Amino acid sequence: MTARPEGLHFPCSACGADLVFQPGQTSLVCPYCGHVQEIPGATAAERRRALAEIDYRAAIERRLPNALDTLQILACPNCGAKIEVEANLRATTCPFCATALIGEPALEQLFRAQAVVPFAIPEERALTLMTGWLGSLWFAPNGLRQYARKDKRLTGIYVPYWTFDAQTETQYRGLRGTVYVEYQTVTVMVDGRPQQQRQPVQKIRWTPVAGRVAREFDDVLIVASTSLPRREAENLEPWNLGALQPYAPEYLAGFFSEGYTVDLEDGHAMARQKMDAVIEGDIRRDIGGDAQQIQAVRTDARRETFKHILLPVWTAAYKYGGRSFTFVVNGQTGEVQGQRPYSAWKIAGAVIVALLLVALFMWLAEQQGMLR
Repeated sequence: MTARPEGLHFPCSACGADLVFQPGQTSLVCPYCGHVQEIPGATAAERRRALAEIDYRAAIERRLPNALDTLQILACPNCGAKIEVEANLRATTCPFCATALIGEPALEQLFRAQAVVPFAIPEERALTLMTGWLGSLWFAPNGLRQYARKDKRLTGIYVPYWTFDAQTETQYRGLRGTVYVEYQTVTVMVDGRPQQQRQPVQKIRWTPVAGRVAREFDDVLIVASTSLPRREAENLEPWNLGALQPYAPEYLAGFFSEGYTVDLEDGHAMARQKMDAVIEGDIRRDIGGDAQQIQAVRTDARRETFKHILLPVWTAAYKYGGRSFTFVVNGQTGEVQGQRPYSAWKIAGAVIVALLLVALFMWLAEQQGMLR
């Protein structure tokens, strides 16, 4: 870890040092004396309570005070990350952009994380995967390849996510297109003379249609962090949410935990956009034919629920040309994503080499023509 995370302390009973969660295991381990302490498993009733869906309407109407926690938060002025810290911590480092965070933590009421997917990929394996990914990049600066070869450390962070469920029923109006062929007589030139020919012309016959489609959505996943680049976060999918465990602070020992910066209503709007895209596909299939036009849509959503969960991500940052580039590794599957810089010198060199090869080819072709 590049910095000790937000203050979850589990003293080792053997030597007194802080225990840390061991990825891929169900235990805490002392990094000094090797003592192992098992994390108590959740009962079936505890799992049901922790993984239960929360009514969305009741939540936005503030009728669920028991779902909220008051947290100590240090906000990053650079990337906007909200890092949960203990009450007496006044300084740490942002795990996303390495900005120093100094100041009095702010008290914020946030929805309590219900469940967590524990880290399954240890740091050494994640570093190997990231190094291989960095080394495979074309036109990457030499400094990036050197960065990949150095003994760099990654930062493990539990990133906040929302999951949304809904039962939807959609009424639509549109047009079904059926392709047919008509033959038209056209004048073409054949051997310098005009001739009449019949040629096929493809057309579409449109028929008005209306209908209804239904779809049940389960665990539509929305990253609730603005500090993690959205494209990279989405490309870390899929996640196996079957591995969710009821939230226990032991899973966070030795790792950072970020408070959400995408609020519930904004996350819900993003989820509805994802749902709408799926519903559009359902409508097109329901219309059928060779082509479809959707003219009007009305979707009713019922039984809208959500969960707030934490998912494991290894992160690293690299500075080049005055900019920071973030690399991320899915802490469950090992999928690697990142923002990559390009070397202008390498690109220019490749262009010059390509131009020289073209010039050489043209010169050789010209020489062969002269010999003939």
